[in-house]
Amino acid sequence: MSRIEVKEMKHNKYGKCLELTNGIVDLIITIDTGPRVIRYGFIGRENEFCEEAPITLPVGKEEWRLMGGHRLWHSPEVYPRTYSPDNGPVKWSEIEGGVKVSQKVEPWVQIKKEMEITLMEFSSKVKIVHHLTNKNAWPVELAAWALTVMAPGGFEIVPQPRKDTGFLPNRVIVLWPYSRMNDPRVYWGERYILLKQDPKISNPFKFGIANQDGWSTYLNHGNLFIKRFNHQFNVRYPDYGISYETYMNNYMLEMESLSPLTLLEPEATVSHVEEWELIRDVAVYFKDEIDAKDEDILEEMIKKYIC
Repeated sequence: MSRIEVKEMKHNKYGKCLELTNGIVDLIITIDTGPRVIRYGFIGRENEFCEEAPITLPVGKEEWRLMGGHRLWHSPEVYPRTYSPDNGPVKWSEIEGGVKVSQKVEPWVQIKKEMEITLMEFSSKVKIVHHLTNKNAWPVELAAWALTVMAPGGFEIVPQPRKDTGFLPNRVIVLWPYSRMNDPRVYWGERYILLKQDPKISNPFKFGIANQDGWSTYLNHGNLFIKRFNHQFNVRYPDYGISYETYMNNYMLEMESLSPLTLLEPEATVSHVEEWELIRDVAVYFKDEIDAKDEDILEEMIKKYIC
């Protein structure tokens, strides 16, 4: 008998939801709105995702809400197209090891969003397959964009490309207009880029990178959240060719992976896969912020849990 359980529940903020659990971790997926994965954490422990995300934007006669958790968008980012509201109910069905959630076709934009969310029986590992289907009568160029809003107070670690290309460049790093190179929350290391989410600093920061290693990680509550995805070579990515972006302000940090840009024909679908893992009691490697900038300590942790 499978250890994976799926049941409907009532959330105090988001109404009807699904709880997906294996007795080790649990996920909560909205179905009255979204779809969003608004919780991922060990049973009885903190939510590793942020639920207090007060950003709202007017889109036509509706309002787009950040809400928090994990969501699916399409890139490049353009207002208001990207911010198509997801305030209505979604369809869902059980699949082996989890659930499939489907949003109604976005009006005007005419893109359909779906996520297949599955959980391993005996570990914290989660697999999410994101689907975007073009319901227009003409082709649309886009990339699948998977965004995870993390709870405040943690450290993010992003690997840098290490390929020796001689006299040629070996990495692309992209900054947004509001991002400051001397932001005290960011450590530009030799092998890794480290971001410290600080609830006391409100100005936003965002950067992107061609993340060739295909992973990023966030340490919070003594637990290590790992996001894995497939970086593809010799393809076009959005935003000057980056496969990973991260954004932070005073109440959250967002981890974002992207698929390559695809010219999607009518009724065609592009898919993008992420795999998550949560590991307990890793904080022993980080005694304070100075320690966290020691790349040998980071390397030890990464070799043990990620690579």
